[in-house]
Amino acid sequence: QVKLVESGGGLVQAGGSLRLSCGFSGTSFSSYAMGWSRQAPGKEREFVAAISWSGDHTYYADSVKGRFTISEDIATNSVYLQMNSLKLEDTAVYYCSGRRRGMDYWGKGTPVTVSS
Repeated sequence: QVKLVESGGGLVQAGGSLRLSCGFSGTSFSSYAMGWSRQAPGKEREFVAAISWSGDHTYYADSVKGRFTISEDIATNSVYLQMNSLKLEDTAVYYCSGRRRGMDYWGKGTPVTVSS
């Protein structure tokens, strides 16, 4: 049973930074490709960033490239999303996900609100 729990969301001014965390409960964390997605009010969920199971490759949506950084800590079974230079349009609920052997797991999300 895989469980993902996000934390670190909150209210931040435009131009500021936040670091989201995702705790993974279960086995074989190192064999999962992990990622972050977000869903803004009235919009569909969209991909934000991902890291390969090996940790060697990272992927980003064009809208966050250069501002967000995904990383993981195998020792603590955690995934992070460092978000810098936040914009109003980054306001959304951010979800952590894990994928292995065609199975996707999702957390319940953490809200991020960027204010002007």
